[in-house]
Amino acid sequence: MITKADDYPIHQISKPVAETGTERNFYDRYFFNGYSKNEDIYFGAVLCVYPNLNIMDGSFTLAYEGKQYNSRVSRYLNLERLDTKVGPLSVEVIEPLNKLKVTLADVENDLDVSIEFTSRFAPMREPQMQLFNGPRMIMDTCRMTQQGSWSGKIVHNKKEISLDNDSFIGTRDRSWGVRPVGAYDSQPMVPFSMPQFYWLWAPIHFDDSAAHIYFVEDEKGNASSTISIAQGPDYEDEFIIQDIKKSVSYHPGTRRVKKMEIFGTDDQAKPITISIDCGMQVFMCGLGYMHPDWGHGHDKGELASYFDDYDLNDDPGDPPFLHVQSVSNVTMKIGDKSKIGRGVLEQLILGPHEPSGFKDLFDKP
Repeated sequence: MITKADDYPIHQISKPVAETGTERNFYDRYFFNGYSKNEDIYFGAVLCVYPNLNIMDGSFTLAYEGKQYNSRVSRYLNLERLDTKVGPLSVEVIEPLNKLKVTLADVENDLDVSIEFTSRFAPMREPQMQLFNGPRMIMDTCRMTQQGSWSGKIVHNKKEISLDNDSFIGTRDRSWGVRPVGAYDSQPMVPFSMPQFYWLWAPIHFDDSAAHIYFVEDEKGNASSTISIAQGPDYEDEFIIQDIKKSVSYHPGTRRVKKMEIFGTDDQAKPITISIDCGMQVFMCGLGYMHPDWGHGHDKGELASYFDDYDLNDDPGDPPFLHVQSVSNVTMKIGDKSKIGRGVLEQLILGPHEPSGFKDLFDKP
């Protein structure tokens, strides 16, 4: 099973790169999002390989003018993990950890994309995330997250959206490891326990700096994993926001966050307050997350594609539409200085969460 990747000095065990152990759910993914500083325009892309399923898939989503358009693709991997192209979608690493290119030529659906991500700051490594169902580990992932800007163009229905690094910002991550992918488990753990996952993920941009904060909490509201990092020239490139706490308000009768406030201190004990006001939300099932037919790692055949769209004004609030990213306006105050910025708040809230008043799988008090 020698492949092109074996010609690069990236081996970590005494096996060809194609061999990733015995775990069928091993994955290796690119994720990108981007959005306008001033308008309700959002786009996202994913491309992922599943070596032990022999599948590569990806998708591109564009949300603007009240609609979300999703172009989905899948193919057999044929072991070659460095051939990062699936039908009309491709990801190219131009300069590692600095510049990447995403292209899509979906001629049938009049969606043409040629855009470049350029880093604003160095990538951050998030804490290792491990989740269990009883004694069985169901997630064990490593992820780096990086803030950047976008240039290039997106053409849809003959309308061109021109991107430049001053006006379009976003985040990209690279994650790999084990998480549920492909076909559902034919024999889950017994006895049944209600799924629970509370995830708020907030990469934020300011003119000269950035912040990245997320919370993973159990049903009691105890944090199982968090990150709170600020980057920029004022902070000697990076510092950890200390003593972090949050306050979350929801739209009535939903699990959608209306506003989140974050409180902490900097490395000189000055108080920090970050206020995130959620705006336009985008359904992550457009990128495959929780999608029943085009979920990540599903076998769609040797080469397949699919296109669909969503009305952003129609929010079912249940799977597969439970998982969203909201384009948000942000204010950060450190001591007596304030900054205005833009970011996203990703939300996936499944099962009980006592501080929020959620008691069941999908209830909306």
